Amino acid sequence: MKSIEIKTTQNVVISYELAAARDRVLAFIIDMVIKIVAILLLIWGYSSIVSLSSGGLEDTFEYFSYIVIAPINVFYTLVFEMWMNGQTPGKKLLRLKVIKLDGKQPLFYDYLLRWSFRIVDIVMSFGVIAVILSSSSEFAQRLGDMAANCTVVKVSNRAAITLKDIMKIDTLENYTPQYPGIGNFREEDILLIKQTIERYGKFKNEAHKKALVQLSMSISQKLGLEKTEPDPVKFLKVLIKDYIVLTR
Repeated sequence: MKSIEIKTTQNVVISYELAAARDRVLAFIIDMVIKIVAILLLIWGYSSIVSLSSGGLEDTFEYFSYIVIAPINVFYTLVFEMWMNGQTPGKKLLRLKVIKLDGKQPLFYDYLLRWSFRIVDIVMSFGVIAVILSSSSEFAQRLGDMAANCTVVKVSNRAAITLKDIMKIDTLENYTPQYPGIGNFREEDILLIKQTIERYGKFKNEAHKKALVQLSMSISQKLGLEKTEPDPVKFLKVLIKDYIVLTR
């Protein structure tokens, strides 16, 4: 399985497994099914309202299609990727996610650029171009990914399970979090902390030590701490423990 290393804005290198073309196709199919079911339910609801009305709504289906059905059909992927931080329901079920190759958080323009190329990648070519490029390109990118400098990666199940297994006997009843603000962070942030600690454990060099210190300083600033803890590894492990207890 192909993988990629991304250097984040905190100068931390994270290794991701690139999403296979079959996973991306399956996520697309799942999203298509969800979209079709949602549209059918909306049409059923509209028909029920029309049948119960005293008249005058029979000729409004065309407007209903333009105002409700068409936007759902067209903007489904764009809206969900913006709302769910690079995921659609189909991608989330398969633990796939859109990320930037430069380590930055994708912005609206990036999602819009990816979405606009669907006309060529998927619609006009019936998905052939998307499948060929995502299977053969260096970073598993279709045209939209290349234009937006993005790719789709697989979020590791193993990492998530391991994270939740750490000190699993602790709860709010027998443990008081030292940094309650960490509960407002995203799971991706905590996985970044975990992976940074793991990489330092495997490769104890100055580069990874520097990454630990920089990450520790960055999080300390976000938490509003007056000073950074002297032991970054101990500090980051406490943050992981606090997050688990606060979000269980």
